[in-house]
This record gives sequence, C-alpha cells and structure tokens, in this order.
Amino acid sequence: MKKSNLIGAVDIGTTKIVTIIGRKNENNKLEVLSLSKTDSTGVKKGVVQNIVDTVNAIAKTVEDAQAKAGVKLNEVYVGIAGQHIRSIRNRSYINLKSYDEEITEQDIRRLIDDMYKTAIDPGEEIIHVIPQSYIVDNETGIKNPIGVVGKRLEGNYHIVIGNVSSAKNIEKCVDRVGLKVKRLVLEPIASSHAVLTEDEKEAGVALIDIGGGTTDIAVYYEGIIYHTAVIPFGGNVITKDIKEICAILQKDAERLKVEHGSALADSINNDALITVPGISGREAKDISYKYLSGIIQARMDEILDYALFQIENSGVMEKLSAGIVITGGGALLKDLPQLIRYKSGMDVRIGYPCEHLAASVGNDINHPMYSTAIGLLLNGLENPFHVEEDNSESVIESKTAISQPILQEEKKPIDEIKIESTEVREKKKSGLFSAIKDGFSNIFEENDSKL
Repeated sequence: MKKSNLIGAVDIGTTKIVTIIGRKNENNKLEVLSLSKTDSTGVKKGVVQNIVDTVNAIAKTVEDAQAKAGVKLNEVYVGIAGQHIRSIRNRSYINLKSYDEEITEQDIRRLIDDMYKTAIDPGEEIIHVIPQSYIVDNETGIKNPIGVVGKRLEGNYHIVIGNVSSAKNIEKCVDRVGLKVKRLVLEPIASSHAVLTEDEKEAGVALIDIGGGTTDIAVYYEGIIYHTAVIPFGGNVITKDIKEICAILQKDAERLKVEHGSALADSINNDALITVPGISGREAKDISYKYLSGIIQARMDEILDYALFQIENSGVMEKLSAGIVITGGGALLKDLPQLIRYKSGMDVRIGYPCEHLAASVGNDINHPMYSTAIGLLLNGLENPFHVEEDNSESVIESKTAISQPILQEEKKPIDEIKIESTEVREKKKSGLFSAIKDGFSNIFEENDSKL
C-alpha cells in the first residue's frame, strides 16, 4: 500500500469553510493536491454558533477534497479566531546548578511548561506560548540559548488565550465528521506563515488579515512575533451597511462591494450610477459609485482604526520597516492599500500565499482568501502525518513526527505553543490613537447594534 506524507487542514470561517490537502514536493515547496470551499452559515465573528450547520459544511468540503486527492484523512490542522481571543506577555526564569552548566532543550521546556501555569480567567485556556527572547545572566536579546553557559535563564513569551467552550465546539464539529484535530492554530499566525517572508519578519511587519467576520492582526519584529489580536469586524459588516443603507438584498450588496466598491470615496471623480434590480419585481434602484464608496470607506475607516490601534499596542510600530501586509478576502477591495497607506504612513502590499507554494499551483488557489488555509498546511509540514491512498477500506492511523527543539516560533511544532489573548492596558497617550484607546474597552458593546 503506497503511503505519502500529506497534510490536511480545515479553515472554519464566518463566510466560508475550506478543506485543503497538500504535501511537500521534492523542492521543499508546498504542493496543494485538492481544495474545497463552501458557504459557512453556522459561524459568527469566527465563533461556532450552530453545530449542525457547521458540521454539514465541514463534511461537504472534507468529502470533496478527499475525493479530489484520492486519499482519506483522520487528522487535520484547524484554525481558531474570534473576539474571545486575547494575548498577554509574560516572563519566567530558572536558576541552573552552576555557572559552568550549559543550557539545554530541557531547560527551555521547563520555562514553557511554567508559562502553561500562567493565571488566566475561568473558562479560558492557553493555546500558544510563543518564545520571544531569552536572557542569560543579564545578557539580553538571545534567540537560541541552547549550549550557552550561565547560571540564570529567563524567557520572554507571547501567550495567546482563548475561550475553552469555543475551542471545544470547533473540536466537536471536526470530530463529528470523523476527523481529529491535530492542532488548533491561531489564524493570524497561520496566515503569517503563508504570506510573510523571513526578511519582512526580520525587518518588522504587521499583518492585517481581513476576513468575513473578523480582522486578524499579527506583528513581527526581528523575526519574533510581538503581538496578535482578533477584531470582531470584517467584510460582512461592510456588506450589511450597504444592504441596510441602500435597502437592497444581501447578494446585491455583496456584488456591489466586490465589483464596484472602493475604499477611497475621493478617488471617484464622476457621478456614474449603478442600477440594482428591485426586490420581487419592484422598480430598480440607481446608486452612484461615489455614494457606494462613501459607505464602504466609513466602515473601513473604523476597522482600520482598530487594526492600527492593535499594531501600535505591540510597542514596535515605529520599527516596522517592512510596513503592512494585508491578506484575506477583504484585502482585494479596490483602493484599500492606498487608504491604509494614507492612514498609517507605512508601506503596504497585498499578501498572496505563493511564497511557499509549488510553481504549478494555479491562480485560483493563490488567492488572499486562502491564506489561512494554506498557512495551516505550512504549519503542519514540520510534522506531517501519514494517510493512505483511497483504494483501501482500512482506517488510517496517524503518525506524529518527533517534536523538534523549540528555538524560534517559525521552527517549533505548534502543539508546543499555547494561545494567549491580548490584554489591552488603558494608557493615556497623545497622538493619532488616543481617542480610540479611550473607548476601546467598550468597542464590542458599542458596535454590536451596528452589526
């Protein structure tokens, strides 16, 4: 029976659910074997709210992807997001027996195990513990202390925290289609693997992943992840605004946004009109391009204000030489890079998940909306599991590769990481984002009525 090292992933989003299967080819590039996408109706703001609808959608994409690839999976990597995600920073230390003792991988793991014991609120769990830097006998900025001689070892960590019930609901949905969750991966971390280069992470870069229900943030500097956040706003709220303000159907609002919308109303220099069919035979409506773009920009301004606040909250915003990378389905909104460049004063590019993909991958897969799904596969490349060709009725047993030393976030297995939610500290600062910070603690309550 022929076996191949394959990786399966399921991206459970607010607007779509994607199942993707891939493997590493002889050139160490990710080769996507199959991809299946369907509408998501059981998820809101990144959180599963209808188990039955979500299970049916996952089952549909899993069956389709397996049929296309000719394999059967029993484990998958799954993304997690939602407004329940927060992140904190913490530090731990250990004292070695003598100044002549070398630091070992076991010492690093002791620090990480200690971070798992960080006090969190009831009903929460740590998803990722991500090493940022180490200190050996007051020598700071050490990325890999293994082999260094010292008496005291300290570690700085980025901890991502999520709601236990939200994680359990995801696992329940995957379990009901006959699969097991190999690892839960924070979605902005997964997207970062797909669209960011190592040079960008070293120079300093912020990722803004604009999905249907959430906007995910990840900030890197000197190759280290400094901050992650999930904002409960995405492309869906823009569509809803168009629908309600223009009094049209949801499908027409989405079409107007995608085909005719712009994130910069001032870029529209004419009063041309778009004709929208009336509801159930009623008279058609004419909507001007400029009016449409005004609706879009108003909401996009709000989303970007929150995103830029989170980037500033990382503490390294002024050091991000590589600027901002935007990805996700919402990244293709016309004139969005120009709007972000105007609001932030930083360089902006659209991130496509082609950096680690085989050259044979078509443009239909190399799309920003698949950044998270492809990033989940890339996270699994370090520890692929075995599947069998689909000409056998036997149940396929997974085989997990031996965990590698935890040195840097990009190289370590995700199951050695824990998730942290971002604690926003109320600090009064002058500047562009002071007004946003004053009201950020009430953001979800104040805007819930708009959604």
